[in-house]
This record gives sequence, C-alpha cells and structure tokens, in this order.
Amino acid sequence: MYVDVLVELSLKNVDETFTYSVPDELKSDIKIGKRVLVPFGKQKLIGFILNIKNKVDFNTKDIIKVVDDNPVLNEELISLGDYISKKTLVNKITAYQTMLPRALKAKSKTKIRKKYETYLELKEIKEVKNETQYKILDLFKEKTKVLKSEATKISISSTNTLIKNNILKEVKEEVYRIDNDIKPHKSNIILTKEQESVIKKIKLNTFMPYLIHGVTGSGKTEVYMNIIDKVILENKEAIVLVPEISLTPQLVNIFRNRFGNNVAILHSNLSDGEKYDEWRKIEKKEVKVVIGARSAIFAPFTNLGVIIIDEEHSTTYKQENNPRYNTIDLAIFRAKKYNIPLILGSATPSIESYTRALQGVYTLCNLKNRVNNNYPSTILVDMKDEIKKGNRIISSILDAKIKERLSKNEQVIILLNRRGYTTVSTCKNCGYTDNCPHCDIPLTYHKKINMMRCHYCGYAHNVINICPNCKSSDINSYGLGTEKLESILNELYDAKIVRMDQDTTTNKGSHEKIINDFREHKYDILIGTQMISKGLDFPNVTLVGVINADASLNIPDFRSAERTYQLLNQVAGRSGRGSLPGEVILQGFNMDHYSIVYAMKNDYLGFYNEEMSLRKVLKYSPYYNLCKISIKSKNYEEVDKESKKIVTHLKGKNLNNVIVLGPTPGLIPKINDIYNMNIIIKYKSTKEIMEELKFINNYYRTSKIIVEIDINPIRL
Repeated sequence: MYVDVLVELSLKNVDETFTYSVPDELKSDIKIGKRVLVPFGKQKLIGFILNIKNKVDFNTKDIIKVVDDNPVLNEELISLGDYISKKTLVNKITAYQTMLPRALKAKSKTKIRKKYETYLELKEIKEVKNETQYKILDLFKEKTKVLKSEATKISISSTNTLIKNNILKEVKEEVYRIDNDIKPHKSNIILTKEQESVIKKIKLNTFMPYLIHGVTGSGKTEVYMNIIDKVILENKEAIVLVPEISLTPQLVNIFRNRFGNNVAILHSNLSDGEKYDEWRKIEKKEVKVVIGARSAIFAPFTNLGVIIIDEEHSTTYKQENNPRYNTIDLAIFRAKKYNIPLILGSATPSIESYTRALQGVYTLCNLKNRVNNNYPSTILVDMKDEIKKGNRIISSILDAKIKERLSKNEQVIILLNRRGYTTVSTCKNCGYTDNCPHCDIPLTYHKKINMMRCHYCGYAHNVINICPNCKSSDINSYGLGTEKLESILNELYDAKIVRMDQDTTTNKGSHEKIINDFREHKYDILIGTQMISKGLDFPNVTLVGVINADASLNIPDFRSAERTYQLLNQVAGRSGRGSLPGEVILQGFNMDHYSIVYAMKNDYLGFYNEEMSLRKVLKYSPYYNLCKISIKSKNYEEVDKESKKIVTHLKGKNLNNVIVLGPTPGLIPKINDIYNMNIIIKYKSTKEIMEELKFINNYYRTSKIIVEIDINPIRL
C-alpha cells in the first residue's frame, strides 16, 4: 500500500504530493484525509493523505506514524481546498491549512490537549465512620455521578479515604471548554405576512442562492431560524455566518435559546482549545447548527441542508491575505455540492449581489417593512454652518437630542469610524509631522497609554513635546478619534459612557461584555467605530448620531460611495428597534452627496441605480471583473522595475476587453518598511486573463520580490 502525502514546505514553488509506502502494521489505519508523520530529507513533517494506491515503480520511504483516529479532511473539504487553490492561485497546502483549526493543521509542533473533568461514582455501599464521609455520600442520593471538586469541598481527606476503601471510584470524562448545556425554548413569535412569504419562497433540497433584501429590523433572523427548524426536522445541518465577531455573542444567545445545545461556534477570538472542541462537536455529529465569522464556512458537516450569510455585503467575508477567497464563492461551491439553498441577507446588499438577483442568478426576496413598523426619521446636519456657530464636533441639534434622550432615560449610540485620540501631530513652526518610521502614515495619539501608535505595523513611541526637526515646543494635534470623542462627551453630559472599538475589545469576551452591559442599561451612551453599525439590537436606543458621516467618501476607492451608504443605513437601523420611535442625525461637510441623501431616505433602489450608471461609464464591477496585482519589496527600485515589467507583459498580450492600469503606489506606499505598487486589471472573461495570472504567479514563485494576486479585490 502506498499513499500520496501533501506536506507544507517553505518553498513557494512546490505544490505536489510525495509518495510513501505504508508498513503492514499501519495499513488498517490509513484513510484519505488523515494526517501522517513522514520523513522528508533530514526533517520529519506532518502531511495530509490525499490518495491511496497499490503499486508504484520507484523506491519509497515508509510513513512513520498515523497522527489521527479519524480524517481531519473529509472528501468534500478536500475538493473545496482544491477549488480554493485554483480560484485564488495558491498552493493546495495553503488552502487546507486555512480551513482547519490550529490543532488539526499539518504542523508537527502543535499539540492541543483534550480537557477532562474528574467525577466520582458510587462503587460499593459500605458502612462509613465519620460525619464528613456521610455528607459526601449524601451527594449521591439524587445523582449517579458527582464532580470530585464538589466532594473535596466537604473534605479532601474523607474523599480520598472513600476512594481508597473502594466505596467511590474516580472517572475521567472529556468536557468541552464552551458549555453547551442549554435547554431550547419554543418560539412564540408570530410571523409577519412578508416573513411567511419569504419562508415559503425558499425551497430546501434544491440549489439556489436567495438574496433577502430586508430593511433593518424587518426580522431576517426569525426567517433564518424558521428555515433552520425545517432543516433540522430533515435531520440536516446549517451553517450561519455573521460578519463581525462582535455580532456572534448576540446571535449565539438568540440561536441557543431556540436550538439549545445543538449549536457550535467558530470564530478567530476563540482559543485554540475552544476551536478544537467546537470542531470535534461538529465532526462527531453532536450539533446541527454552526454560527461564526468567515472561517465557519469550513465547518466539517457532511449533511448540510442550508448555508446562511447574514449582512452579506460586509467586506469581512473577503480574506485579505493568502488564500484571498470570498466566503460567498465558497458557500456557493458547498451549496451546489449538497444541492441546497444559500441564503444571503442584508438591508444594504452589495451592488454585485443585487445585480445577480435582478438578472435571476439569485432569487430576490423582499422584506420592506420593520416588524414594529417604526422606521427612524433622519436629519442631515451641514457642519460648515455649525462651525460658524462654534460647534466643531457636536452640532447644536445633536446636543439637544442627546440631552432630551438622557432626560427620558433612553439610550444613544454615537458612531465615529476612526479610533484613537487625535490622528496627526505636527509642528506649527516647521511643519514636521510625526510619521511612523516604517510606514508612510502619521502616528495616532492614544491618550490612555499616552503613546503615539501606528495602526498598520504597531510601532509606538512616547508623545513628542519638542519638534525633533527645529526644536520648537509648538506641537499641535489634529483630528478626532473615538477615544477623544469619549473624553468630550464625558465633559458635556452627566451620563455613563462606554466605547467599543479595536482598542477596547482586545481582551477575550470584551465584545460580549460591552454589548450585554449596554443592553442592561449599565451605560447611557455607546460610542464606537463601524463594529457597532451592524446587526446589534438594543430596544431602548432611540437616537443614533454619526460624526463625520461623509469621511469614508474621501477614501480613493470606487466602492467608497457604496460603503458610505451601507455604513449610514446600517447604523441608522440601530435606532427605534423597540416600541419607542427612533431618530438618526448624520453630520458632516459633504451632506448633499447622493450616497448620504439616499441613506437618509432609506432608498436602496435609488442609490443602486445612480451608482450603477457611474460604474458603467467608469467600467467597474459588476460591468467588469477586477484583479489587483501587488508588488512588494524592501527595495523601492526593484518594486518599480518589476511592476513596469508586469504591465509591459500584460499590455503586450493585446487581450480582448482587458484594461491594464498602473503601476501606481499603494494607498499607503510603504508599510512596515516594505514598499508596494499596485496594478489594476479590468476584464470581461476570466478564462482569458487567468492563464496570464497563472504565468505571473509561477514566474515570481521563487523571486525575492513578493507578487500577490487578488481576484475581485474588496479594496483597491
């Protein structure tokens, strides 16, 4: 017996399996998808078995051992990894390693242990001599087994004596790190006619992507759960994806109330041990539902009935390092394999998804009304007028509305999509700017740690009080971040204020704590970045204010208008979700921009039509496919030279309906001492351009220059 094994090598240009012979004593353990330890030169490597064969016509080495009891990659996940490899132009091993939790990757140094709890069981009833032993045995009156820790709380010595005398025996049982012991509750929610209509429209056991375009608060989650109820009745499984880790705890609580311990969780904030446990719950068929962020699409279910992607427009569904996959593409691949529906839900669908729905590639389902029929009213504030009144950050109307809500004991959300305290420190005398020495970007001041920090490479240093260039002490700080906004609001209002951004959510469980504390009204005002804009449900929030609502329009990206519309519409949807009416105040300097005007009117179709007319003229997605080639090196001359060489090669091919733009420096031309140039390709036919992309990818596999190819990138 021989096996073809895929191992991870540091050489980028090696993407093939190696054949090994199997010793007789290991033959019964061999299965495709298991990991094996193999000799490789002077090393010992762990790899995946991808093929089994009976004979070869060359000499082989024996595998050393079989690592797993059960395959870590099933047949479907192996084909999914192959698809990722071809679609994103990465080695197969890169695709497979991405799919698995750390404990199951092909890495020899990774060791995650199972967690065990020690229980006591009654072995033999005998006469006992003292009172503490009686108390310990009393624990068994209503239970057949008791945690050893419960008995030792009464008396360690008496517990040990009972074990020694064979009255009690110790039993070790594996326990999961995330407790799943929750009883399900039957839903008593009465569906709206719109919800019933959407549920009837979705056909199980047939492949079809459905786009549910439902306004915020229209009850998309309830639709998802009703579909999952049907799937579970058929003894099938469901994957539910959410865009932000911050949304996961809220959705997990809702789903656990409905489905009890039938739910597993998969996202990057779990510890390695927790991920390993949750993965094995799925493998062992102990759960029927998985909820998680992007990586949950790889859940090893073998009898899927539905895949649901909530907030499908979110950019977090696109992986931005290798392999650069789009989760929706992988969901379509898996849904086709199982012949099941894929449900995409959003109040603000991506332009591409809505176009597919209008063309009949997806089936469009509409939820046009809120469950409570209580959509918030919106006010636009031009800050050019407010600055003349001396209101630089909080407009007079937002100030009055915050005070009004606080007096009524209602809650407020304020969004500012920039973290930190101030964003730029400059010298008024000579114009020196305190930039990161490793990146072409100014450092951001963080007051809590009193440091200047780079948000790209992590570099930090003490605050400068004297200009290193001209020695002047006239240093000014400009810009506004969430940390500074929190400080300003604390001065203005007698209220309990909490901030939710990347800086306040680094600790495990911090997302969940902030969300739960705010829901329980331990705070009056929640300040945050875009992580508070999607999916969160706080019935007592009746006012949402957005500071610098037009800021994202200044990002040089063809999707900036779409992202602005989505952000404002989503955050506006946090207001008035309970029985109280809601209001939204958007303030900025470019408030007559179409994306903001349509967001104020909650007019997605109006925005879609205007955006599509612009994209048609400019030849952007969905009229053209896009590809970004990034060329990176510590040597600027090399980056410049190789970028121009690639452009010359592509233009020399005279490909039909292909436009090559660049090379141009990246949005931030240097990050962490690495220069980067971008080439943008607009094309109609994927087949024609793919051969050239493969050629470029292979050409630079062994080069010192890093060349990254991102097909249909989410950011240019």
